[in-house]
Amino acid sequence: MSKSNKKRLLKAGKLPAELLAKSLASIKESSPRVLLGPGVGEDAAFISFGSKTLIAKSDPVTFATDRIGWYAIQVNANDIAASGGIPRWFLATALLPEGAPKSLATEIFDQINDAANKLNIELIGGHTEITIDLPRPIIVGMMLGEAAPSETVASRGASGGDKLILTQGISIEGTSILAREAASELKNVGVSKSVIESAANFLDDPGISVLKAAQTAVRTGVVTAMHDPTEGGLSGAIDELCKASNTGAVVNPDAVHIFEETHHICNALGLDPWGLIASGALLIASSDPEPVLDALKREEIPAAVIGELTAQSGIIGLDTGTTPSEFPKFERDEIARYFGE
Repeated sequence: MSKSNKKRLLKAGKLPAELLAKSLASIKESSPRVLLGPGVGEDAAFISFGSKTLIAKSDPVTFATDRIGWYAIQVNANDIAASGGIPRWFLATALLPEGAPKSLATEIFDQINDAANKLNIELIGGHTEITIDLPRPIIVGMMLGEAAPSETVASRGASGGDKLILTQGISIEGTSILAREAASELKNVGVSKSVIESAANFLDDPGISVLKAAQTAVRTGVVTAMHDPTEGGLSGAIDELCKASNTGAVVNPDAVHIFEETHHICNALGLDPWGLIASGALLIASSDPEPVLDALKREEIPAAVIGELTAQSGIIGLDTGTTPSEFPKFERDEIARYFGE
């Protein structure tokens, strides 16, 4: 196959933002009850129900196999939370490989129920199927939540001059997935057993839920936008936020916290933490960051200002305190690149 033909083929990972935007451009908005429809960088849809806004989100789990049902609840709940809402109801489409043991279905449902119960979310339906030519289980989740109309937050609400706040640190989810799914490879390239075990535990400590952080931030009343850095990592999240809000950004890389375990694993596998799936962090835009930082600190949620949005649409740079540097961008998530190769 020629190089030109290969460039036309899609690779594992998110649909490229430009192709997604082009595809979404043909969708016509007709219902006035749809307050927020599909768009690059938006975490969920908003639908008016009078005194309440229904928030709807659909997200799959495709990279992880260990605790996949638990993942499905967490990542979908995160997007509801990042939209200012409370996750309430969940539907799951579970696709299982032909020939899988019956116990796999039971394990996945147990994981979904366990995670849902802990977040007070109700499983209300979905679909199950044994699928031909599927190498591993896949779950496509749909989460419904609600909020008062004044409490919803969309990525498009950010403006130039807003400060960017990041909670926890980047690549929590990606670090844990690699430790769980590629433990043998990591051992083979010299990563210690203690680092692998610690990284595998990132699912629970510090954890990949941003529900508490999002609710804490929204209550301050000075949040203009929030975004959940999932596939594409922090780099992709900032790019998506800027696209949605028609802004640019200047980011201080020294202010971005990267865990030691992440450094070890990414260095060993030749990956960049900035482009690694990053559930567990929350990207917040605020017109007044101090109340947000104070509120997060009271809840013992680590957070820091990592940059500022600008009015220069689409222009994103790094500022190390001396000269601006080129912002890291990735064709696809680093974890997709790793497993795809």
